Amino acid sequence: MCGILAIINGTYTQEGTSIERKPALDTVLIKEMSKRMGHRGPDESDLHLTENGHILSHERLSIIDLHTGKQPIQGTDSAWMVHNGEIYNHKALRENELKDHTFRTTSDSEVIVHLYEEFGYDFCNKLDGVFAFVVIDGDDFIAGRDPIGVKPLYYGADAEGRMYFSSEMKVIADQCVEFSTFPPGHFYTPKTGFVRYFTPEWFDYETATEDLDLDKLRESLIAATKKRLMSDVPLGVLLSGGLDSSLTSSIACRLLEGTGQKLHSFSIGLDADAPDLIAARKVAEYLGTEHHEIYFTIEDGIEILEKLVWHLETYDVTSIRASTPMYFMSKAITDIGVKVVLSGEGADEIFGGYLYFRNAPSAQDFQKETIDRVQKLSTADCLRADKSTMAHGLEARVPFLDKSFLQTAMEIMPEFKQPKTYDGVEKYILRKAFDTPERPFLPDEVLWRQKEQFSDGVGYNWIDTLIAHCAAQVTDEQLATAAEKYPVNTPATKEAFFYREIFHKHFPQDSAARTVKRWIPKWQENTDPSGRANSAHVKADTTIAVEKAKAAI
Repeated sequence: MCGILAIINGTYTQEGTSIERKPALDTVLIKEMSKRMGHRGPDESDLHLTENGHILSHERLSIIDLHTGKQPIQGTDSAWMVHNGEIYNHKALRENELKDHTFRTTSDSEVIVHLYEEFGYDFCNKLDGVFAFVVIDGDDFIAGRDPIGVKPLYYGADAEGRMYFSSEMKVIADQCVEFSTFPPGHFYTPKTGFVRYFTPEWFDYETATEDLDLDKLRESLIAATKKRLMSDVPLGVLLSGGLDSSLTSSIACRLLEGTGQKLHSFSIGLDADAPDLIAARKVAEYLGTEHHEIYFTIEDGIEILEKLVWHLETYDVTSIRASTPMYFMSKAITDIGVKVVLSGEGADEIFGGYLYFRNAPSAQDFQKETIDRVQKLSTADCLRADKSTMAHGLEARVPFLDKSFLQTAMEIMPEFKQPKTYDGVEKYILRKAFDTPERPFLPDEVLWRQKEQFSDGVGYNWIDTLIAHCAAQVTDEQLATAAEKYPVNTPATKEAFFYREIFHKHFPQDSAARTVKRWIPKWQENTDPSGRANSAHVKADTTIAVEKAKAAI
């Protein structure tokens, strides 16, 4: 994991076959830009200026090949590359498709430049992992992003036509006249423009026709988790005590049996009685992990909002609510020397785990919504998981978003997934797949625990007080004129307006505002993203963000 920056120093003809070079950029400026994301790669950094004047810069978090894996990495000839992410099948690629290539490092990243040399542009589907990369070869180049967008990537152009690619928006926002998020599942070259390389059958809701196979589902998730244990540094698990993180923790524990490696687990809350901490404590004791409980105060959370929005590069309400505890937890994790953690993002989107899914009008609507949620993960949970952890140089890995597991889970008929099929129990088939009496993966009370949004589970007072605080900072007049000031994604609540003000201070460009997608639940009256806004929640508060805000005025 790391942060990457690439600058193509020229403009191409429409065919992308020739380039008009631009004046060389100051390398001092480039280094300063790259260091804006230095938190992503605290171990080392480097910059390469190609013979043709293009630039590759890298901020490294050392996970694989700690000693020789420094980037940018040169291929066998004129091609150079930078990469953020992990390629889980890099050894298989070296032994098969790339067996005739000579490698400079044992880094998983290096296979990317060799795949380019071997196959040209058509290689992204050969990668099993998460990635954002740029390969430059003379005046030719290719940039690509992983299928779901687990790793962030932005692109833009300056006034003279140079193209920029970076892991975080803050690196290029003041240099580009226009910029945007790089679409997941695509690559870009000057000759082809954007090309969607990831086109699985499950993108079409009508292909979800497979019968339920619980054994296949279980084994697929175990295989996805096993891949993500690849590391040359200590690793841990984020353990909220919910189903998703508890399952990945349990699977990891089983896979590490006999290795002598102790698994560290981490949970966070406002105090020892927070719902997530109580559940996580039970799981950790059941699994025998080396467990760490972390606490934060509401005052701490409010104080950090300004810096947090700068790190997250979003004004989405639920992303900020949930990222606050994750930010504090990530700092505590790296302080004890753990650099890699497993996390449970993606399960709720795949299996319809959010409580509003029980109100889906039909199985068809249910399936369409799961597809839409998975396709938009890069703007929500993947963004939160990456940027709140990488703010402290911590890598989060997400087994549920494994390509093979996605195919297995998304092709199942939606009737098997719908909560109404099982008296309102969400993610029933995932729970049932790991309900193995001969050797239980989890205690029943955790395996069948109701879905709890992460921002709720740390302690309900967190969201309630945060809403009231934001409402006290924003006047009725300000909210009434929000559409004039913010015509793009106009904030509808005082909390949303408060976050938007912070975002605008750091990123005033219209391009920046358009990169954000708001997470809004469907099929329920109150569209606040808190799980408690749904009447099915065991601690439902269907007036949340309405009454709390009024009470603060």
